[in-house]
Amino acid sequence: MLKEFKDFIMTGNVIDFAVAVIMAGAMGLVINGFVADIVMPVVGHFSGGVDFAEMKVVLSEAVTDADGKVTTAENAIRYGKWINSIISLIVVGFVMFLIVKAYNKTKKKEEPAPEAPKGPTQEELLTQIRDLLKK
Repeated sequence: MLKEFKDFIMTGNVIDFAVAVIMAGAMGLVINGFVADIVMPVVGHFSGGVDFAEMKVVLSEAVTDADGKVTTAENAIRYGKWINSIISLIVVGFVMFLIVKAYNKTKKKEEPAPEAPKGPTQEELLTQIRDLLKK
C-alpha cells in the first residue's frame, strides 16, 4: 500500500498540480497586494477619497466600559470589503486572461494532416471496366 501511494504521489500529474497550487497561492498574494495597495487607492482617489474597506452599515455600536475598554464589539455589515473583493476578482480574472492569452500564443499551432491522394471515383472505375470489356 505504501509503494502504491509513493507511485501515485510521484506521478507527473500530482507534482504538476502541487506546483500549480503553490504558484496560484503566491500569485494570489501578489494580486491581492496589487489590488489593495495600488488599485484601491487610485479608485478611492477618483471616488472622492473614499476608502472602500472602511465602508459599513453599523447594526449595533460597540459598548465600552468606564475605562474605555470594549466590552461588546461593534456589529456591522462591511460591504466595503465586499466591494474590494469584487474589484480583486475582476483584476484576477483580467490577469488570468492575459496569462492564458500569452500562453496560447506560445503554443505551436498544429498543421492539418495532408489529405491522402484521392483515387478514381466509382463512375470512373466503371467507365474503365466498360472500356476494357469493349476491347
